[in-house]
Amino acid sequence: MIVDNGIADAGDVGEVARPGLWAGALSRRSFLLGSAVGISALALAGCATSGSDMSLAEAERVYGPVPDERFPIPAVAVNKINPKYLRRTVRYDSKEAAGTIIVDPRNHYVYRIEDGGNATRYGASVGRAGFLWNGDAYIGRKAEWPVWTPPREMILRQPEAAKYAGGMPPGLDNPLGARTLYLYQNGVYTLYTLYSTRVAETIGKGISSGCIGLLTQDMIDLYSRTPVNTKVIVLRA
Repeated sequence: MIVDNGIADAGDVGEVARPGLWAGALSRRSFLLGSAVGISALALAGCATSGSDMSLAEAERVYGPVPDERFPIPAVAVNKINPKYLRRTVRYDSKEAAGTIIVDPRNHYVYRIEDGGNATRYGASVGRAGFLWNGDAYIGRKAEWPVWTPPREMILRQPEAAKYAGGMPPGLDNPLGARTLYLYQNGVYTLYTLYSTRVAETIGKGISSGCIGLLTQDMIDLYSRTPVNTKVIVLRA
């Protein structure tokens, strides 16, 4: 696996955006540089308060091995994660509908809005691209065990990644992991991605590359409850 300090760039997804929608929309470069978009998320997000901590026994169950996957997933080393980043239900005041995903890169959390003023909160790692943009989007595509294609910029700075220019096959060493949610605006892939990671040490931290990484077990949970077209709000970092 080709990585920068523990995680690889999200890369391309093998999907061609509809060309008629690209004109006038965000370019790949302007997106990553944080072109202005609506920031209504800040007014809508409300505030969050923590629920009770997950016990070690519960954490070992929630983050235990997943043997029935296409590529069996090992247990997470929960002792390598600050407990505040383990999955939990928290109070979260928001006007958004249940199911909406709110990404808080500054605090390294991803929220799924639930009924009754609650949210499921997941700890996250945030790559360079994850800090560079905020605004509203939606899940335009989902993938289980996706192929990863390193972006041209990564190949230029890491020539050894060139062997994956045609795509790195799915597997445990694939940087996108077991599940990926791709964010779109106006029918165009934004390059902003929620993906799964097995590198427990990165959760709650900023890393050099990539977008928003969740522990594989957390990403499987979020993925299973997130249909295409789900609204996503990315808060300002």
